Amino acid sequence: MQIVTKTDIVEYKLLSRGKVRDIYEIDAETLLIVTTDRMSAFDVIMSEPIPYKGVILNSITLFWMDRFADLVPNHLIASDVKDFPEPLQKYADMLEGRSVLVRKAKPLPVECIVRGHITGSGWKDYQKTGSVCGHSLPEGLVESNKLATPLFTPSTKAEMGEHDENISVARAAELVGNDIAQQIERLSIEIFSRGREYAEGRGIIIADTKFEFGLIDGQVLLIDEVLTPDSSRFWPMAGYEAGKSQPSFDKQYLRDWLSRQDWDKTPPAPALPQDVINETQRKYAEAYTILTGKSLNLPS
Repeated sequence: MQIVTKTDIVEYKLLSRGKVRDIYEIDAETLLIVTTDRMSAFDVIMSEPIPYKGVILNSITLFWMDRFADLVPNHLIASDVKDFPEPLQKYADMLEGRSVLVRKAKPLPVECIVRGHITGSGWKDYQKTGSVCGHSLPEGLVESNKLATPLFTPSTKAEMGEHDENISVARAAELVGNDIAQQIERLSIEIFSRGREYAEGRGIIIADTKFEFGLIDGQVLLIDEVLTPDSSRFWPMAGYEAGKSQPSFDKQYLRDWLSRQDWDKTPPAPALPQDVINETQRKYAEAYTILTGKSLNLPS
């Protein structure tokens, strides 16, 4: 198992190199997704990786996709490198634990954000307008309050280096059609609600998250990452108190450190000290262990 910041698999076509994932076309119906250790915050990729972060994210996603398989189909074909095509076997040490073969779906052009607590940009929106992404909320809420019902607040998918833009549910329906929009809203709320209930039983509050869906032959599938520390806010239940920001198991720790630096949130990002790298990795790994009851055998 290696620390991986960039892949170069010459046997297959590289379709995308995103903030975290490298995606290759295996054939007309199959993709290889490699979750690297690249770290992004404020839509900027850090110069230093978080070692084995990709393994942690991939493992958490596999855990959740298995738990939600009865709610929605997903795009997974295989996650064990031994089951990958022969040309990939020589890359086994690089791919181990951080890669999946998936069915090629057509990604929907919206990100499905679900908010269970009022925090982050939602809290800022509420302070200014009394609403969150067009959803009117009761007066008197404080930061980190649990919302009476989870809110579905879709956004556009921005290009690398750009920022996602919040959109209305009506605008999402214009982009994907009414039927699909209703399906992904229902599924997003159901997945979030079930995941939140499970996580709270393990001592983690999932404050908010984002999902991605795709289509194969008109069928909606869950794709990409699911309820990870990169795509969600994870708070420890112990010590939770509304009215303030919360400690977290996610990248908020890194965002907070970056926010204290003299940085305008454009590339290049400040160099990450070793203690910040170590603590970020520790938080991600702890989230996996709490959620699954297992430990990942990561190299030291």
